[in-house]
Amino acid sequence: MANILILIGTESGNAQMVADALKPILAGDGHDVAITDKAQTAADFSGRDVLLVVCATHGSGDIPTNILPLAESLQRERPDLGAWRYGMIALGDMTYQDTFCGGGKKVDAALEACGARRIGDRLEVDASTQPLPDDEAVAWIKGWKALI
Repeated sequence: MANILILIGTESGNAQMVADALKPILAGDGHDVAITDKAQTAADFSGRDVLLVVCATHGSGDIPTNILPLAESLQRERPDLGAWRYGMIALGDMTYQDTFCGGGKKVDAALEACGARRIGDRLEVDASTQPLPDDEAVAWIKGWKALI
C-alpha cells in the first residue's frame, strides 16, 4: 500500500473539505494517509511516496497563500522529485475562464518541472457548476487510486 500525503492549498476551506472526504476512502483501501496545509519545501513530504494535491485558486488565478511557499520553493530550488508520484485536483470557477484552476495548474507545473510524475489526469472542478467539490473528487478518486 502507498504512503500518501494530501497537500492542501486553500483560502476558503473547499480544498480542506475535499481532502477530508478523500482521506477515509484511501485509508479504507489500506493506504497510510496524512493531510497537511503547512508544507513549505520538498523536505516536508519526505517519507511519503505519493502526493495528492488539492489546490484551490483565488484572485487572478493565484496559488493559495498557505501553499505558495511550497510552490515558490519548488520553482526556486528545483529539487529532484523524480522519486515522487502525485495526483492533482484543481479547484476553480469557469466564469473566470482565463484563470480557471490557475492555482492548481501552477502547482502542477512546479511539481512536474522538478521531475515528479503525475498519476492520471488532473481533475479540474468548476465551482460554477459543481458547488460541492468533494462530490466530484470522490467520483474521481475511485479511478485514481487504482493507478497507485
